[in-house]
Amino acid sequence: MLDDFGYRPKAEVFSELVAEFGLGHGAQELLDDYRATLLNVPCLMPHAAEVLTALRSRGVRTAVVTNGLTGWVEAQRRCIERLGLAPLLNSVLDGVEVGLSKPDPALYRLALKRLGVGAADAWFVGDSPRNDVWGPQQVGLRAAYLPTGHPLGGEKPDATLRDLRGVLELL
Repeated sequence: MLDDFGYRPKAEVFSELVAEFGLGHGAQELLDDYRATLLNVPCLMPHAAEVLTALRSRGVRTAVVTNGLTGWVEAQRRCIERLGLAPLLNSVLDGVEVGLSKPDPALYRLALKRLGVGAADAWFVGDSPRNDVWGPQQVGLRAAYLPTGHPLGGEKPDATLRDLRGVLELL
């Protein structure tokens, strides 16, 4: 909860952890270690490879769209490679790399352009109500919400998934 499912700045999280638990290392030292090692041991979301493989076999074009973190673009790409996902994706769009961030409509439009598809023919799948439901819907994308932490506020997804396998039922 302290990490807010990955949305809270890590420097704040580590400072609070050091204070709360009286750790023998400083927050900056822990943050540096985290940044150096985090993406070296990635963990694949359940069913991700299976679903991407099935989508690929059906001729569906896929992309990862992320806000990313400054200085982490290459680390994220290595992570995708290590997970074996690169051959299953048509595009990886990191907001930091292009100077945009979710929920800016321009980021979703750029993703659609890179995939060569129109918004009416695409789905956006994610776990952030604002970034992955509300934002994509602003450009006409249908949004599938994968509840992993942040609850919906007033956002109204076009579909709610139990897990990633639900993506296959959207087509």
